[in-house]
Amino acid sequence: MIALLQRVLRAQVDVEGGTVAAIEHGVLAFIGVRRGDQPASAERLLERILTYRLFADAEGRMNRHLADVRGGLLLVPQFTLAADTRTGTRPGFTTAAPPEEARALFGHLLERARARHAPVAAGEFGAHMRVLLLNDGPVTFWLEASAST
Repeated sequence: MIALLQRVLRAQVDVEGGTVAAIEHGVLAFIGVRRGDQPASAERLLERILTYRLFADAEGRMNRHLADVRGGLLLVPQFTLAADTRTGTRPGFTTAAPPEEARALFGHLLERARARHAPVAAGEFGAHMRVLLLNDGPVTFWLEASAST
C-alpha cells in the first residue's frame, strides 16, 4: 500500500458540491492500494502514518508525530497512486488492486485508524472528489508498506 502524506494546516474533501470530510492542523494522506496488498499491509501503513515524524519540535526539527501534536488525519482513497508510470506517457493501472479489493482494504485502514486516533476523517471511495488543502511547509512524504515491511 502507498500513502502520500502532506502536513497541512487544514484540508477538506468535497463531493458533488458538499463537504464530506475536513480536518484542521494534521496530516492529509492519499492512499493507493496495489494488487496483492493484504490487511497486514494496511496495518503496517497505518503504523507508519501515525508515527511518522513530520511535525517540528521546539528546536524546529521534525521529531513529532500526529498524536504528539493532536492533529487530525484525513484519509483519501486515490487509485492513481498505484499506477504503473515506468514507461510511456500514459499510466497503466494493472498494478492497482481491483476496486472491490481496494475498497475493502481502504475500509480496513479507515476502521483501524479510527480505533487508534482521533480525529479521523475520510474521502469517499470511488467518488469524484475535490480535495482542498493548505500544505504546511510544504512537507510531503511518500510511504510504502507491505505485509513484510
